[in-house]
Amino acid sequence: MNRAPLLATVAVAGLALTACSTTADTAAEPSASAAVTCEKATLATQQPGTLVIATGNPAYEPWVKDDDPESGEGFEAAVAYAAADQLGYSPEDVTWVRTTFDGAIAPGAKEFDWNLQQFSITEDREKAVDFSSSYYDVNQAIVSYAGSPIAKATTQAELESAKLGAAVGSTSLDAAQQLANGEDVSVFNDNAAAVSALKNEQIDGIVVDLPTAFYLAAAEIDDGVIVGQLPAAEGAATDQFGILLTNNSALTACTSEALDELRADGTLGALQETWLASEAGAPTLQ
Repeated sequence: MNRAPLLATVAVAGLALTACSTTADTAAEPSASAAVTCEKATLATQQPGTLVIATGNPAYEPWVKDDDPESGEGFEAAVAYAAADQLGYSPEDVTWVRTTFDGAIAPGAKEFDWNLQQFSITEDREKAVDFSSSYYDVNQAIVSYAGSPIAKATTQAELESAKLGAAVGSTSLDAAQQLANGEDVSVFNDNAAAVSALKNEQIDGIVVDLPTAFYLAAAEIDDGVIVGQLPAAEGAATDQFGILLTNNSALTACTSEALDELRADGTLGALQETWLASEAGAPTLQ
């Protein structure tokens, strides 16, 4: 698929315009080396005193702004620096490298300590690499087009009577049916069929995961807009992104600990609001 801004999301979510499975991915458990002290001086990084972090080549917004991870701008760049800081690494202690998505998840030694490229945590991938705990639990979002009946909606209540569509057997369909509050939801074999219906104005919007929404709005739908994202429903199945590490890495437990602290103190939520809502034009629909 042609790589244009925002298209990196395609590889990450395994899109190919297909829907997410209703089976929730399980967040990675910390490694057995939980007793390791998470202090910079004791961490076995690729280069002593330095944290080598990888991202895509190129890296796309809203994950990395202007393909410049060193700026710390963009959701994943900001998360990387925040997690590094938790472990005692200043920005000057961080070095960035570039990798392909497929090369990063392949078995074998790595030339990085961390890799952030919207990697979904899956049991199959965990056979070859390690993952931290989740730094982003993927929300569902509504995609439409400029001028549609719902393009300027700001609340979930404004969407209750909308003509929504979603792919069969997906978590997005579950979210659409809850959002529709008893109204009929159009069910499609896949997201490609839903996009076709939206282009023909047979429906007002499509419910998909947020990374897919970025792609559809930018590349598949003329004048596409992300109406907004839905807050995560308690207990709902969701895709999760984790920092990727070498299999059985000594850094995994400490990386998860750093992210768990950032989640607990609200940092991850604040970064999500900044880079995936305000900056990326995907506000949360209350």
